[in-house]
Amino acid sequence: MKTMLACMAGLATLPMVAHADSPYFSLQDGDGFKRFSVSVGALHVMPQGKAQPVRVNTAINEGYQSKVGDIQAQTVIDNLDPDRKPNRVVEGLVRLIGAFGGKVSSGLSGDSYVYGLSEWDNPGTGLEADDVTTLGIMSNYYFTDNISFEMKAGIPPKVDIKGKGTIYAPFAAVATPLGGIAGNLNLANDIRITDLAQSSKAAEARAWTPAFEFQYHFGKTGVNKFRPYVGVGLMYAYFNELEMDKGIESDLVAAGHMIQNIINQNAGASLEMKDSTGRMKVDLEATDAFAPVATVGFTYDFNEKWFAVGSVSYAHLKNESKITVINENTGQPLISSKADVEINPILAYAGFGMRF
Repeated sequence: MKTMLACMAGLATLPMVAHADSPYFSLQDGDGFKRFSVSVGALHVMPQGKAQPVRVNTAINEGYQSKVGDIQAQTVIDNLDPDRKPNRVVEGLVRLIGAFGGKVSSGLSGDSYVYGLSEWDNPGTGLEADDVTTLGIMSNYYFTDNISFEMKAGIPPKVDIKGKGTIYAPFAAVATPLGGIAGNLNLANDIRITDLAQSSKAAEARAWTPAFEFQYHFGKTGVNKFRPYVGVGLMYAYFNELEMDKGIESDLVAAGHMIQNIINQNAGASLEMKDSTGRMKVDLEATDAFAPVATVGFTYDFNEKWFAVGSVSYAHLKNESKITVINENTGQPLISSKADVEINPILAYAGFGMRF
């Protein structure tokens, strides 16, 4: 918002500059063009960007040592690494306990060394902005009959953010039942964290995207009613009022408990997706961004005061979304995820305006 106010202040000083003693800004050429114009119309925003993979890291470093604690034997069986040669003695004992629906007590389960949860990418996942239509407002100041400075604005719309793909945690561990006397057990599993596409939208945000352009208008006032123009400039994007889908938020809270259980020396409870002693909070943020913007358009004069306008713009816009799961009891971030959000919108505008 500070950027927008600064630019508006700069725009307000343009009349003083325009009337400086310079033949370039002189009105003595007799063209009679009006220096200001304002138009209002429909602004349709069509993001063209593709979903980029979500990157995740947690508070669990590679090889993190955690006691297993009490754990159902079947849970151990379900998470055995199929690609590693099993320890027949230990696995046989666990399967025997599982056959009777029993659990492995903390006195037998020993320690575990956890891998795979420190950081990982999730191919095929990501976030994409949906189309949106809002009221657009365009104001121009004309230095000459052909050269102008335009400020694009509008009512900031609520934008739906669609999710794509499912996030899995590539969990792996080496367990040492009975202190490893009889050997180790290798565990590995892709633990489902959340499906970003489980709802029609993964999140929503209010988008503030003012843009500023220098434009060149072909033709001449009073001679050509139809005047095409081109423009180049800069867009600023700011997002607030972010809200996450409740289903995804609930999944992330459960993942936070999983990490906290490992920290609490209770890795078995983590595999069984039990609640920990922590109180989880999920924060969603989106970074600000600047982007170059280019426009082609036209104006059609009904008379010297009223006109119609249409344009198509493209902005190369990308920002970053951040999701953090925090244990409010300790203030410790347990899970942090980031994803580039390629917006790259095409903006179609049609409206009516007035010159003065």
